[in-house]
Amino acid sequence: MKRANYLIEHIADMENLRIAFWKASRGKTAKPEVETFRRSLDKNLILLRNSILDGKISTGKYHYFTIYDPKERKICAASFDERVLHHAIINICHANFEKYQIFDSYACRLQKGTYAALDRAKYYQHKYNWFLKLDVRKYFDSIDHQVLKQMLQCRFKEKNLLNIFCDIIDSYETNTEKGVPIGNLTSQYFANHYLAHADHYIKEKLGAPDYVRYMDDMVIWSNDKTQLLETGKKFESFISEKLHLTLKPFCLNTAEKGLPFLGYLLYPCKTRLRQHSKIRFATKFKYYTNKLHNEEWTQTEYQQHILPLISFTKYANTFELRQQIIKN
Repeated sequence: MKRANYLIEHIADMENLRIAFWKASRGKTAKPEVETFRRSLDKNLILLRNSILDGKISTGKYHYFTIYDPKERKICAASFDERVLHHAIINICHANFEKYQIFDSYACRLQKGTYAALDRAKYYQHKYNWFLKLDVRKYFDSIDHQVLKQMLQCRFKEKNLLNIFCDIIDSYETNTEKGVPIGNLTSQYFANHYLAHADHYIKEKLGAPDYVRYMDDMVIWSNDKTQLLETGKKFESFISEKLHLTLKPFCLNTAEKGLPFLGYLLYPCKTRLRQHSKIRFATKFKYYTNKLHNEEWTQTEYQQHILPLISFTKYANTFELRQQIIKN
């Protein structure tokens, strides 16, 4: 496998850094750190360019906070200059990460995403009698630094770039040399690449023909329950031995009982919202509407929040649910 080389100059190119600044600042232009960076944009981008070329980047200036929707998670937000760096790296390295992805991996990829993954899963739900859903326990917190670094060395050749990857990886840990921070753009790519090795194993070594993965949510389908369970056990051994990850208990069931996937229950001929998704929709709808009625939000701000929320429910058979919540 030929490794990617000579990427640092492209990452440090001023035009790429300007694009990275624009991406990092989207939706955050009013924040003080963004405005401060913008006021001396050329100077800051030149400093960033020099640090990339010298291999002496600044990492680990994180701001931590906890979110509770849809579940409790500790978010680790990098400083703005680090976010610009992350975008600059991914702008250039995206294609190299992309080359290793299988067709049915759907996170962090152009023209893929949540609804493409759901559409594919719905197709398989209609096609097969049984599914096996697999989920990694505390995935982002469990990624092994040394294993990840070795994987990156197999894809990228340039020493300076690998050193930057290592600096970003080493800037955070949950346990000794474990974990990548939820919230970083690079973390999303690292995490997606980490399990891409499991994708190749399950497709090429275990011969599972129909399989979908969205980050650490994985589903395999078959008409043979016994074979499906055997595949799951072999897969569990692989990711334990090679990736140092632990799976949650298997979710093995018939397609007609409904597959819990990405906030929905997928049946062969219909789609329902999961119970926690219904509660989340009702709670957020009320919260957003109160913001509008109390004049904390403009109509435009309200629409920006409410339209994606309603779109999420429209993917499922939820007309009566939406009518009832709106009426209340």
